[in-house]
Amino acid sequence: MGILKPEIECASREDMKALQSARLKKMVENAYNNVPFYKQKLDELGISPADINSIDDITKLPFTLKTDLRDNYPYGLFAVPMTDLVRVHASSGTTGKQTVVGYTKKDIDVWSESAARAIAATGGTKDDIVHVSYGYGLFTGGLGLHYGAEYLGATAIPVSTGNTSRQIQIFQDFGSTVLCCTPSYALYLGESIRDAGISLDTIKLRAGIFGAEPWTDAMRKQIETLLGIEAYDIYGLSEIAGPGVSFDCECHNGMHVNEDYFYPEVIDPETLEPVPDGTVGELVFTCIGKEALPLIRYRTRDLCSITHEKCACGRTTVRMSKPVGRSDDMLIIRGVNVFPSQIEHVLLQQGMEPNYLIIVDRVNNLDTLTVEVEMAQNTFSDTIKDLETAKKKLEAAMQNTLNVHAHIKFVEYGTLPRSEGKAKRVIDKRKI
Repeated sequence: MGILKPEIECASREDMKALQSARLKKMVENAYNNVPFYKQKLDELGISPADINSIDDITKLPFTLKTDLRDNYPYGLFAVPMTDLVRVHASSGTTGKQTVVGYTKKDIDVWSESAARAIAATGGTKDDIVHVSYGYGLFTGGLGLHYGAEYLGATAIPVSTGNTSRQIQIFQDFGSTVLCCTPSYALYLGESIRDAGISLDTIKLRAGIFGAEPWTDAMRKQIETLLGIEAYDIYGLSEIAGPGVSFDCECHNGMHVNEDYFYPEVIDPETLEPVPDGTVGELVFTCIGKEALPLIRYRTRDLCSITHEKCACGRTTVRMSKPVGRSDDMLIIRGVNVFPSQIEHVLLQQGMEPNYLIIVDRVNNLDTLTVEVEMAQNTFSDTIKDLETAKKKLEAAMQNTLNVHAHIKFVEYGTLPRSEGKAKRVIDKRKI
């Protein structure tokens, strides 16, 4: 598949390290001289920009937390005056005050190029018609892939979310070739096309770029079957840039990090020390290519591993695994750590529909875990005995994977809410 910037994406480790070192030094100088928060943090540690001469010196620097962005809301961490900004984005603020991100023209170019690399990795060219069904607005998803498509020279269709029948009509009428949206919405679109009896021959989609929420390889296969495409993963977060921080290639063996702009580390979330390649820990990014918001060692709370081995696709950039969860959405049930992605994996492994709802409660001071699962359409005629057998089999599989009992509750097909954005998979009544 296409490699947009081979001089970067296939660079030697020595050349990449030299580039990263130069950019880190410049970025730390920018942060120290223009962001009072970072000047104070570095002064407290007795560190000056002169102490940072190589990317290896990054471990001398302090971590940045999401709370730091909220404490300096809205513009306190910006390193440039407002007159130099061309755009502002913000997180949804669902877990607290919004985190605000600013971009200079150069920052937008960096982000656009990063997203364009992701589209190119699907085989994307200027001949593609990129159907963007991520939300537009303060959320970074829509505009991120939109500008990536334009950077590549492709045609962007800014459809945004919602109105599924209209989305499908645009597929057919406009000739969309690449779909960009959340995996849960891609699944919903595929189900809608199937249920409407629409032939995939009337749709020209060849690839999909899906992110913004966890999904499994089993879900990938279902999406690919329903839409007749090859599905690619993309990773990003608003604080760093948005979609395009890392991306899937045709090997589907980890996502390539655009490490010339976003330097990754993986640390033990307890000790805060770096962990070796292949070890799961918390992902940390330093924005070595950004001007407006030069975040230093930002703790993403995403749990994954990285590898520096060269990929079979030819890229030499570091690859990150699909996050296995987040340290702040991890469920602790009777002392056991449970991630929603584990539950989805078991469901799909057992041939169930990937439409489910996790309900956590506390009864008589004991945590309970219930998973509502939609039955496939062809199971409506199953006998009660057959459903009970399936239920017990699924509960045993959950126990084996999670090491905690999950009560399975089958519900009729189509009864759980479908999502046109990020799917809400968990209701934790213990917090209500």
